Amino acid sequence: MKVDIHVHFELLEDIEEKIERCKKDNFHALIANGINLEANKLALNLSKKYPLIKASFGLYPDELENLNESQINETFSFIEKNIKNIVALGEIGLDFSNPSWNKEKQIKVFERFISLGKKHNLALIIHSRKAEKEVIDILEKNKASKVVLHCFSGNFKLIEKAYSLNYNFSIPCTIVKSEHFQKLVKEIKIENLLTETDSPFLSPFKDKKNEPFFINETLKKISEIKQISLKEAENKLFENYKRLFEN
Repeated sequence: MKVDIHVHFELLEDIEEKIERCKKDNFHALIANGINLEANKLALNLSKKYPLIKASFGLYPDELENLNESQINETFSFIEKNIKNIVALGEIGLDFSNPSWNKEKQIKVFERFISLGKKHNLALIIHSRKAEKEVIDILEKNKASKVVLHCFSGNFKLIEKAYSLNYNFSIPCTIVKSEHFQKLVKEIKIENLLTETDSPFLSPFKDKKNEPFFINETLKKISEIKQISLKEAENKLFENYKRLFEN
């Protein structure tokens, strides 16, 4: 069965149509990733309405720039109140792409999420733009487990370190043209890979916004690189999903 572990439903149009397309194509789960309190609430509501959708709560790093401590605590209170209704914490992590953003604030919140994930045995779906080394170091220092590195763009020294720590990599649809992700899939065992779209971003097609159904493009490329059948790739990746999100 097919899974998309990273969807931003608050930015998608025609949600029902996209869900129906997946239901007809042997999809097991679409994980709605929250980036702020409102997106977390939407993820929860969608997961209650559509069995195919699973909720993941988080706080996107750059969202923190506009939040005070009280607002951050409000988000964490909502997460803890609804912790039994989610399968992961994400999208969380660090983003150092803008030098003016408060790095210390990001790190403090990230470590808080890691602690919460360990407490409740939840997978972490992690953003790491321009902060790949810092993310790996913080995860290792805090003894994080069930780690999923979303669209990881770090160099191969960092990839090898993350792999040695048994972290997992979710592969975006841009693998169809990205040499970086093609090499990552070639070098890393399939047991540490997952599929994501980051819909509506990172589309494999120039003229279309991304959507969960396009996971099929990622599966084709992974099966080609690993030199296994499409069905075997699908089954192995589904086992990885179950290990991380259904245990």
